[in-house]
Amino acid sequence: MKPSNPTPMIPPTAVERKWYVVDATDQTLGRLASRIAAVVRGKNKPEFAPHWDNGDFVVVINAEKVRLTGRKWQQKRYWRHTGYPGGIRSRTAEEMRDHKPEFLLQAAIRGMLPKNRLGRKLLKKVRIYAGPDHPHVAQNPEPLSFDA
Repeated sequence: MKPSNPTPMIPPTAVERKWYVVDATDQTLGRLASRIAAVVRGKNKPEFAPHWDNGDFVVVINAEKVRLTGRKWQQKRYWRHTGYPGGIRSRTAEEMRDHKPEFLLQAAIRGMLPKNRLGRKLLKKVRIYAGPDHPHVAQNPEPLSFDA
């Protein structure tokens, strides 16, 4: 039996995607990452569905100026494995900021997206840059602020 009021589904070709630019200067890492993840997933749109991509593109600038609270710069660790026996390596958030500042925000956003092929596809819609310049001027990104 067909439901009397089925949920309307918009075809993927009809989704209107926007480009946003976010300045990460003095923004708290986790709060900024959760808000960006919501925009990338499309949760800010009325036609949101968890199983398909209708989100927007986000360009993040000044990722090196993101803020962490407390003593997280010294205590938060990022782990990786080389693939060899005994090859576990770790860096603090401070070392990671000095080495590759974009990684801090990328790792936080990745952790807030689905852990499947949709999440991997959504992560490609986030472009993160350490400084104030980005090559996406042709897309006319709108500034996105999270003042609430």
